Amino acid sequence: MLKEIRPAITVLVLLTAITGLAYPLAMTGIAGVLFPAQAEGSLIERDGKVIGSSLIGQEFKGDTYFHGRPSATTGADPQDATKTVPQPYNAANSMGSNLGPTSKALSDRIKEDVERLKAENASMPVPVDLVTTSGSGLDPNISPEGALFQVPRIAKARGLSEDRVKALVNEKTEGRLLGVLGEPRVNVLALNLALDAAGSK
Repeated sequence: MLKEIRPAITVLVLLTAITGLAYPLAMTGIAGVLFPAQAEGSLIERDGKVIGSSLIGQEFKGDTYFHGRPSATTGADPQDATKTVPQPYNAANSMGSNLGPTSKALSDRIKEDVERLKAENASMPVPVDLVTTSGSGLDPNISPEGALFQVPRIAKARGLSEDRVKALVNEKTEGRLLGVLGEPRVNVLALNLALDAAGSK
């Protein structure tokens, strides 16, 4: 019996060492050499301080910044650890809302968001990505239409011309990967940093 078990245990230990230790360490080392910024998390710095990642969205509030997609991520309630509370863009708890198309809570939330956005800019249809969450809840990008929809609010709040803010959106719009994969997109953090750099008037 031991004669049959020993080779199985040996193969198990060997494959565990190769696939669970050697391979991940080798790939991490190669990635660190070939793609150091990406291997470190695609972090974005300003004035020597890390302010975010180009891969994970952040919640921006107020009229002076572009807002990203809604996020359905949650976290532990600081007042009661047995409960969860909304924590937008919580990278430790990536998740969607899991609400289906027949959900009244989802329908009510979307209607409220649409009405709020229509009041903000009645001249354009509300882009769908500004009222729907992504599957991960961490999406750092919005569509160019989602960014352009917000231009009047931001231009007014910052005292900039709408043409100047639109130019920033166009400058920060990324096209399809290799010209065919995905959709055009705008990284919200990068766009807001460019907006800060543009100043006012």
